[in-house]
Amino acid sequence: MKIYLTAIIKAKEEHKAEVLEVLQNMVTETRKEEANELYTLHQGIEDKNHFVFYEIWKSEEGLKQHNEQPYIKAFGNLVDEKLQEKPQIYLTEII
Repeated sequence: MKIYLTAIIKAKEEHKAEVLEVLQNMVTETRKEEANELYTLHQGIEDKNHFVFYEIWKSEEGLKQHNEQPYIKAFGNLVDEKLQEKPQIYLTEII
């Protein structure tokens, strides 16, 4: 079963450039993963500190493997200090 994931990330103003750099690296590396079908990063128009990922994964197992990659763990290291709050993650399926 495919997994559809939306993640909302809110960077602190003073860390926006650093967070964006890490997020863009995640896009580059994640698109190489076999289990990934779509991985797009969006930035807020009204609030440039807000970022949204929209992702499609071939399987739950593929998503689990993705979350173990070093570039995802590097993002995890930013959460407490560089983000306004923990990312909001929504896992969905088409109905």
